[in-house]
Amino acid sequence: MENIAAFKSDRLLQIYSRLVNGEILSKQGLAQEFGVTERSIQRDIGSLRCFITEQGLSQEILYDRNGKGYFLKDQKQKTLTNSEILAVCKILLESRSMNREEMIPILDKLLDCCVPSESKKAVSKLIANERHHYIPPQHGRNILPGLWEIGQAIGQHHVMEMEYRGLNGKLSVRTLEPVGLMFSEYYFYLVGFLRDIDRKAHFENPDDLFPTIYRIDRIQRFKVTDEVFTPAYATRFQEGEFRKRIQFMFGGKLNQIRFKYTGPSIEAVLDRLPTAVITGQDEEGWFIEAEVFGKGVDMWLRSQGEQVSILSQNL
Repeated sequence: MENIAAFKSDRLLQIYSRLVNGEILSKQGLAQEFGVTERSIQRDIGSLRCFITEQGLSQEILYDRNGKGYFLKDQKQKTLTNSEILAVCKILLESRSMNREEMIPILDKLLDCCVPSESKKAVSKLIANERHHYIPPQHGRNILPGLWEIGQAIGQHHVMEMEYRGLNGKLSVRTLEPVGLMFSEYYFYLVGFLRDIDRKAHFENPDDLFPTIYRIDRIQRFKVTDEVFTPAYATRFQEGEFRKRIQFMFGGKLNQIRFKYTGPSIEAVLDRLPTAVITGQDEEGWFIEAEVFGKGVDMWLRSQGEQVSILSQNL
């Protein structure tokens, strides 16, 4: 009797495991495989359905008439919808954030893992042209190697040492407390507080309490040390708030600007500057106030031409 019970338990586990792995199982095939009657397999399916209900699992065993067998449906959607995967692929391609040998495999994996099989061909066709003509960033460096290690250093608060090549081509050695990893307009950035540096010699504003920003592709090499630092987020860095004010990835002090915008789309301004607030409006346009780190906002304001009139800023 004990052997019969053990055999049945083993059979149930095997059937459930195969259903979880996505197989479609026929009653006749299972009966032949395990040497039992089809009625026994039917009772097994009933037992598994009871188990799933009792355990509150988000699963359901259904019968596929076309496949002539049972399959397991997960109530939680594991694949992206056609619209979702198309949006993600378009965003990735438009970001131009990685070399071709990094970007294309990511797109392929997304299509393989996240799209229903019947939709793969249609989605692939919609992105085929952009995929073929994909233009990588000019720096030509791979981004993915080391990216996870940097993320772990941020999450676990480990001090980093790195060699960094600046805009002028000069190589410098830096020790920093990494606090954030960001992406903006083609590039990934590491955000951190520098250690052991003459702030008067290297900083335009030596009293600046905000972190420094480094482009990931310009990091020549880095080392995550065993030293752990204690982040003082409450007084020094809050990534979400910082992200809203660092739209142009230029370091520097917090800049409060007031300007008038007379262009056609106020939404474009509010999206570009997440901290922007409309303080007034007249027949010509809108009065805007915003907080932005660094001088990068100056270039954007000048690029708007006569549509923007700067009223004040605290540079």
